[in-house]
Amino acid sequence: MSKRGSVKKVVLAYSGGLDTSVIVPWLKNNYGCEVVCFTADIGQEEELDGLEEKALKSGASKLYIRDLREEFLRDYVFPTMQAGAIYEREYLLGTSFARPLIAKHLVEIAEQEGADAVAHGCTGKGNDQVRFELTVMALNPKLRVIAPWREWEIRSRQDALAYAAEFHVPVSHTEKDIYSRDRNIFHLSHEGGLLEDPWNEPEARMYQLTNDPQQAPDEPEYIELAFERGNPTHLNGEALSPVDIFVKLNKIAGKHGIGRVDIVENRLVGMKSRGVYETPAGTVIRRAHQILESICLDKHTMHYKDFVAVKYAELVYNGMWFTRLRESLDAFVRVTQETVTGTVRLKLYKGNVIVAGRKSPYSLYREDYASFGEEDVYNQQDAQGFIQLFGLPLKVEAMLQIDGTGESRYRQPDYSKFKRD
Repeated sequence: MSKRGSVKKVVLAYSGGLDTSVIVPWLKNNYGCEVVCFTADIGQEEELDGLEEKALKSGASKLYIRDLREEFLRDYVFPTMQAGAIYEREYLLGTSFARPLIAKHLVEIAEQEGADAVAHGCTGKGNDQVRFELTVMALNPKLRVIAPWREWEIRSRQDALAYAAEFHVPVSHTEKDIYSRDRNIFHLSHEGGLLEDPWNEPEARMYQLTNDPQQAPDEPEYIELAFERGNPTHLNGEALSPVDIFVKLNKIAGKHGIGRVDIVENRLVGMKSRGVYETPAGTVIRRAHQILESICLDKHTMHYKDFVAVKYAELVYNGMWFTRLRESLDAFVRVTQETVTGTVRLKLYKGNVIVAGRKSPYSLYREDYASFGEEDVYNQQDAQGFIQLFGLPLKVEAMLQIDGTGESRYRQPDYSKFKRD
């Protein structure tokens, strides 16, 4: 029997950072269990180098690394972008929709390994603990979830570094590394350090994926993005996989300083938090998709879809990916994307994504229909009757007010000058 209950084997969501590196020996010391590590490759690139050696030296019995970049983009990023989901006006949810994917595979490996618990390195005051644990509840509620940050005596990075030194855990973090970061193929987030004071401007050296817009090229760069049923498929006329589109476009957009966002957001647990995000390719693709929808979706569908987007973003941010409501909203969004096929031309210049053109075989825009000439599809004389009916509630309300009080609450002219019928 271990110190904290019966746990024989636990699968840890492992990043190789300071926190999860320290968690490996902590689990063994406090639960007396075997620790299996799992890392999801969702585009961290060099952060994955030497990870297996580090995990084993930390005390893990093995490390699984799964390349989930394609699944991440296809099943999580694209549906969210098609929904138009943005949290609190600016955040493109780069960390939020990565967590349910990681937790899904964490559960699969736990079942494969015959483990009786899973563990994560999320703090007790953040959003990620909710995202991980709701996913585990939805997929296998029989698994125990261990969250060391809610149990141990470690309270700071300095404490964690001391624990790592005591148990000979190899870590790359130093006390000078003041930022907490999360990276994947979609974005890079920065929190902590100087950012904890919202009056402080982010320092230039903090950014890693994007150039300072002021230092970006002085000449704009034109690109073309093609979509099929709401999914990006071609970049500059070349058919590419989702991963290749993001890899190439991250470099292009990052060069032009595109995708920086600095926000103070409302965390799920109630407190506010400041985060700075770099999302170069995601910013460009989202804008291109929005532009294409403007000619492919009818007015009523587009306007209602904007309502759906707010709820969809809330669900994703709050870790409720594996819910019936999110699936139902997805069904609606998929129908809206059936005609979102076409090409968008963009001009990238010093942090800006500028529309240069759009076309689609399903475009609802017709130049001849929109002209001011006499056309069969539209008779300008019809506008008089339309305006009378459209404004009828306003007219009736004003007439009642004038009859009752002699004046309209919006305007109070001298009605005695007017003759009434």
